[in-house]
Amino acid sequence: MRRAILLTIALVFAFGLSGCSYNELTAKQQKVKSQWAGIETQLQRRGDLINNLAEAAKMAGVQEQEVFGRIAEARSRLLNAQQAAPAGSEGDKTPEQKQAILEANNGLGSALGRLLVLQENYPVLRSNEAFLKLQDELAGTENRISVARIDYNKAVEDYNTTRNSFPTVLTASLLGFKEEPYFQASETSKEVPRLDANSMRQNQPAQPAPATNTATNK
Repeated sequence: MRRAILLTIALVFAFGLSGCSYNELTAKQQKVKSQWAGIETQLQRRGDLINNLAEAAKMAGVQEQEVFGRIAEARSRLLNAQQAAPAGSEGDKTPEQKQAILEANNGLGSALGRLLVLQENYPVLRSNEAFLKLQDELAGTENRISVARIDYNKAVEDYNTTRNSFPTVLTASLLGFKEEPYFQASETSKEVPRLDANSMRQNQPAQPAPATNTATNK
């Protein structure tokens, strides 16, 4: 009899602890999702602005097709990663899908750096109103991404710390709560982009065409 009572108490305690852990994990996971949504919004805006920035450079007579090709490829990878159907059990993106988006974003940042370096080889870009306006817009977006990244990483740290703490880690493992990835810049994104315009140029620069304002409000 005593044994049955002790077993009942143990089971009640275990289920109660599991329930509390589940509620806490759910709340913190929702916070991570909310912060991630903010990042995705800014990444989408960034992708649109970079595309417009490239178009403005083309209108100014920039001929480096390799740069434009890398931008198009990197932007396509980011859009494909963002638009992939969520594979999470609750209709959201899995940590693996988020990691793919972050890696694609780093690739786009690297391609962007190469485009901005072209200003040194094409002085006309330094006076191109559309290009400069888009560049300012992009700088503002980068600041927003930075703030969103900090908020997201704080939410991830809070969630992962709770998730990996004992005995919550047992509940997390049983109920399928996975660790969330941090938003980190790649090592290559920290390097200063370098390019040799003469070796990349497939054709001689054409005469600069009149620039049109391709900036769009997002």
